[in-house]
Amino acid sequence: MSPYILATLLFGLGLGTTITFASSHWLLAWMGLEMNTLAIIPLMAQNHHPRAVEATTKYFLTQATAAAMLLFASTTNAWLTGQWSIEQMTHPLPTTMIVIALALKIGLAPVHAWLPEVLQGLDLTTGLILSTWQKLAPFALLMQIHPTNSTMLMLLGLASTLVGGWGGLNQTQLRKILAYSSIAHLGWMILVLQFSPSLTLLALLTYFIMTFSTFLVFKLNKATNINTLATSWTKAPALTALTPLILLSLGGLPPLTGFMPKWLILQELSKQDLAPLATLAALSALLSLYFYLRLSYAMTLTMSPNNLAGTTSWRLPSLQPTLPLAASLVATLTLLPLTPAATAMLTL
Repeated sequence: MSPYILATLLFGLGLGTTITFASSHWLLAWMGLEMNTLAIIPLMAQNHHPRAVEATTKYFLTQATAAAMLLFASTTNAWLTGQWSIEQMTHPLPTTMIVIALALKIGLAPVHAWLPEVLQGLDLTTGLILSTWQKLAPFALLMQIHPTNSTMLMLLGLASTLVGGWGGLNQTQLRKILAYSSIAHLGWMILVLQFSPSLTLLALLTYFIMTFSTFLVFKLNKATNINTLATSWTKAPALTALTPLILLSLGGLPPLTGFMPKWLILQELSKQDLAPLATLAALSALLSLYFYLRLSYAMTLTMSPNNLAGTTSWRLPSLQPTLPLAASLVATLTLLPLTPAATAMLTL
């Protein structure tokens, strides 16, 4: 792809998200989401591979459905209440429809089925954009409308944490595992959205940092399945030793960064007298932890000679810049001591 076209598409991605961030009118927010979708589609289909084209088509159809539902819901809200403002969502019917449309946009269970299939058909760079940047605009809208239907949000959140845990158990493809990981993390954020939006934002930020590190590690090793990952120790031994820590941080184990949002979310749910919900969420985190441990085992504990089908590849120098990976790796592993500062900022 020409660098000029790439720069234009990335500018369109940034502009679409910024328009949605800055808008207080539903039509402007919808327009920003549409720009976002249309800008990422050529990036997804740039490989001209049948899997990439199939993934792009699936993504386009789901995003178009969600956008149409969003537009219909905001028009219905204007018809019922006379308001186009995002903050003035008072009627339960359009609010519920918009929450479902935004859940489809980001891939929350039970409207998640497109996400693993789409992510599996993309290369790791576009998959990283889809897993991180594309979640920003819908989350900004979710945080602005202050959804009042708490039962629906809890069901969406709990279903996502459970589906994200169960779905990843039987996978061998890394991109599908990351898709289910994304669904589970989004479920945690939705659980606490109505009680502490700032805590949702903190969880989203830490999820971005950890996912960024994971995708960059897989990209450096050119790994797309577990067998390829098992032979990565020949390419980057030091990175192979650190990668299990990234995966365990995604799983939410102390003393790593990923423990912070889970700890604070469980604390907040307990404060709201939702101890059963907090218990279920914590148990669902064990499901996710299992497949992160499985990846860690395959990567660091199956050394040669082993019975894996992967062949050891040449140790060629990687052309990928390692500074972003180094910075995100440090953030993924060492931000837990900043928890008091984070909680102080949340209470401001």
